[in-house]
Amino acid sequence: MGNNLTLQDFNITRKERNNLNNHCSFVIWFTGLSGSGKSTLANEVEKLLFGKKIRTYTIDGDNVRLGLNKDLGFVEEDRKENLRRIAEVCNLFIDAGVVVIASFVSPLNQDRQMIKSIIGKDHFVEIYVNTSLEECERRDVKGLYKRARAGEIKNFTGITSPFEEPISPDIEIRTEQEEMKESVGRIIDFLNKKLQIRK
Repeated sequence: MGNNLTLQDFNITRKERNNLNNHCSFVIWFTGLSGSGKSTLANEVEKLLFGKKIRTYTIDGDNVRLGLNKDLGFVEEDRKENLRRIAEVCNLFIDAGVVVIASFVSPLNQDRQMIKSIIGKDHFVEIYVNTSLEECERRDVKGLYKRARAGEIKNFTGITSPFEEPISPDIEIRTEQEEMKESVGRIIDFLNKKLQIRK
């Protein structure tokens, strides 16, 4: 079947869409433990970008699993496929000229490397939301850690499944040591350079 497929070229390019939007398109990928603050940071960053007339779209783990990836479970193979599909969706948004804000635990370095290879390193900003397991459990907004400790949730990252710290993220946010406003400010400062269209 693969031999019968041909990649279609279209008249309007990503560069032309970026020029129309007056900003570059790329993915901002938030990674970290459940409860680390990824989605909260992503929301704040998007609000500020949207206020600057940047075309954005946020993709969140739970939302994707309730729709596009509802056929996938949480064993390692399914988690990998979940991230692969998300990376491909991100690529479509980037091609459309949109800044994608993705918030996913994405616990393994090999999977994050796969995501980066699909999207392309020049279009990928990795933000590690570094919050201790103890703090994430203390917050436990969704009650997931409590259920994982009780054995009700299998393959739960940080409890029965590993989280590998990113090797060299573009930005590291330590939520226990800095205020939200400071964290968001650092992210926006970094993104301002990335958004500029090179003439």
